[in-house]
Amino acid sequence: MSASGGTKAIVAALVANLAIAVAKFVAFLFSGSSSMLAESVHSLADSGNQGLLLLGGKKAKREATPQHPFGYGRERYIYAFLVSIVLFSVGGMFAIYEGYEKIKHPHEIEAWYWPVGVLVFAIIAETFSFRTAIKESNAIRGSLSWKEFVRRAKAPELPVVLLEDLGALVGLILALAGVSVALVTGDGIWDGIGTLCIGILLILIAIVLAAETKSLLLGEAAGIDEVKKIEDAIVDGETVTRLIHMRTLHLGPEELLVAAKVAVQHDDTATEVAAAINAAEERIRAAVPIARVIYLEPDIYTESAAAAGPHPATSPGDASH
Repeated sequence: MSASGGTKAIVAALVANLAIAVAKFVAFLFSGSSSMLAESVHSLADSGNQGLLLLGGKKAKREATPQHPFGYGRERYIYAFLVSIVLFSVGGMFAIYEGYEKIKHPHEIEAWYWPVGVLVFAIIAETFSFRTAIKESNAIRGSLSWKEFVRRAKAPELPVVLLEDLGALVGLILALAGVSVALVTGDGIWDGIGTLCIGILLILIAIVLAAETKSLLLGEAAGIDEVKKIEDAIVDGETVTRLIHMRTLHLGPEELLVAAKVAVQHDDTATEVAAAINAAEERIRAAVPIARVIYLEPDIYTESAAAAGPHPATSPGDASH
């Protein structure tokens, strides 16, 4: 799976959310609808989130330094995790507070055409943003389901934008339902209930985003397809006869570390072993271009080393092998 950052989807979401945030806030000023206020804060928070994703992508491109020899690729994960925190605190918690206050102190919605008109405009704009995110995701999703794509994607930007846009669309529908019922019944409490539902929705989405980006921050291995390609590339059957065991780790969405212990012929010279390792590294990079950092340790194959290799407590090159 490609690790594209989906910049087009981020920019589309940013433009849409800024326009929607302004429109929603104007509607709140004219109507007094708490759903409009919660939704305007939600759109403003989403705009800030897209800014964080763009900033993370820029910072991740910095060159490696002696202090950070593997580069700054994981900055993208850090900023994606910050997005989940902003969505939870600024979006979700504010909406719940505003909904509670409106339920406790309800009042009728004034100038109903403002919130209804803005919500219809916002649904159209968010649909455009969501469509762009879906199109960008389909280009790299392959045969994965949407659930699998969100869980397996190593680049966090597209899953974040997808979930944000989905949450925004559902939130707008909830806001429109709350405002509509409040207008029909003349009871402002329904506006507060719609706001409360928006807050709960945003918190649930924030929790999902936090869980997925936390996994990336902790360090995830390469995908199943990439692992298979690397395994097939390492062994040539002549100089490198077997893969004893291997570890992979994403240093960033587009940079993979590969560490493996490989079996070579017992009577090979040092020059032959070095040439075999160099050739294996070239094959790995040809098969999986994002495999940027590769450490291969030559060894003589034994059953005991092979049996110990996959155990989580061991690592390539462990002295106990």
